[in-house]
Amino acid sequence: MQEFAKYWWLFVLRGVLAILFAVLAFLWPAITLSILVIFLGAYFFVDGIFTLVHSFRVMKTEPRWWVLLLEGLVSIVAGLIALFSPGVTALFLVVLIAIWSLLTGIFEIILAIRLRKEITNEWMLILAGVLSILFGILLFMQPITGVVVISWWIGFYALFFGIFLIAVGIKLKKLGKA
Repeated sequence: MQEFAKYWWLFVLRGVLAILFAVLAFLWPAITLSILVIFLGAYFFVDGIFTLVHSFRVMKTEPRWWVLLLEGLVSIVAGLIALFSPGVTALFLVVLIAIWSLLTGIFEIILAIRLRKEITNEWMLILAGVLSILFGILLFMQPITGVVVISWWIGFYALFFGIFLIAVGIKLKKLGKA
């Protein structure tokens, strides 16, 4: 514990950086999501390269090596699309979240109806399903707004994460003095 207390300031520094990131996410939500999409694109691209290398290494011994080859090519293409068209990729992510939200909402309602004899207050699951469906519809109706909302969620996460890290850092500083 003393080692953590000794470097309490690193928690505070991480917290401050997280809060600064949160402020940027609130001020420039489109840029925040674009940066995340670029990181996603870089990951897809690098993953694709490694998968291609893997496919070539097992080509002589594994008859299904071509599956890895196709997977690698798909990852590379997805990575290039994300890197060169981050706006389109961000919009696609919003649409994907909208589809997920709609389907999840439908399944939550079905589950609540099926469980109504076994549990009480199944209406909460129905309400959660309705909210999921409404959220999905809103994202479909306003996908650009969805990009902003997702960036704000990331911003809220970073803000609270930063506050908690600073609080831990301060507690560790007090522990180190004791």
